[in-house]
Amino acid sequence: MDPTLFAFALGMGSAITLAGANTFVKAATDILGARTVMTATGSVLVLPFLFVVPLPSPATWGFLALSLPAHWLYQTALVRAMSRGDLSLVFPIMRGSAPLLTALAAAIVLGEQLSPMAMLGLAVASLATVVFALPEKNFGGSRSVRNSAVLWALATGAGIAIYNVIDAQGVRSALATNGTQWSFILWLFALDWIGITVIMMLTRGPREFVLSARRALGFGIGAGVCSTLSFSMALYGFSIAPVAYMSAMRETAVVFAAIMGWWFLREGFGARRTLAAVILAAGLCLLQFS
Repeated sequence: MDPTLFAFALGMGSAITLAGANTFVKAATDILGARTVMTATGSVLVLPFLFVVPLPSPATWGFLALSLPAHWLYQTALVRAMSRGDLSLVFPIMRGSAPLLTALAAAIVLGEQLSPMAMLGLAVASLATVVFALPEKNFGGSRSVRNSAVLWALATGAGIAIYNVIDAQGVRSALATNGTQWSFILWLFALDWIGITVIMMLTRGPREFVLSARRALGFGIGAGVCSTLSFSMALYGFSIAPVAYMSAMRETAVVFAAIMGWWFLREGFGARRTLAAVILAAGLCLLQFS
């Protein structure tokens, strides 16, 4: 298969499963509990495969040491954002701000440069996703809670940009030193549960920890399966395509999340968000074909 088409397929597959994972988490209502079960599920799923890939090299371990705290900070911001706002409010902001921030970070850290047309497409796509989050005319909720949700969603977007750049270097390091991207990918999943589990244990105590995990079990496992598929496809894509390109493909998840939020969570969609989805697709076409 053509590498560009393969990267596109990986990006779209990653987007759909990413939207599914976050829909599962939001449906659980206990966001922290569902995220904790989700990361534990991902660790269990990859555990058997750790024995069939080479151990990470010292350089790859170094990138893992940088990546894991970045993921834990991102998860903290995401839990706070999703606890304060609807999926259709916070998800477009956190995912829509990520491609531009990732492109800037990749240009500075990795030296990746996009053409002017690609940058235009990236800007259009990112701005279109933000339109999803603008309040409806009949919005009657708490402004302070909504503003807090938006700020935490922007912090989540910044976290995504940070871990995208670190993880891109990690998978490339693993490919260069171990001969396979999976040395980084699998160990990242295997260790990702630690941070959010510690946070939940400290904030809720042992008894409530068990009860929360039990209540969120079904939704968390569903989210964990989707998340493992999504991020595996994204990380593999980072090794064959520019980081900004893969990040933008993955951020089409906002469209799928809006549809899932409307269908499963009974959240509003409307004509404005339909138009935003069309504009988003147009921006991504400019990015792909530039």
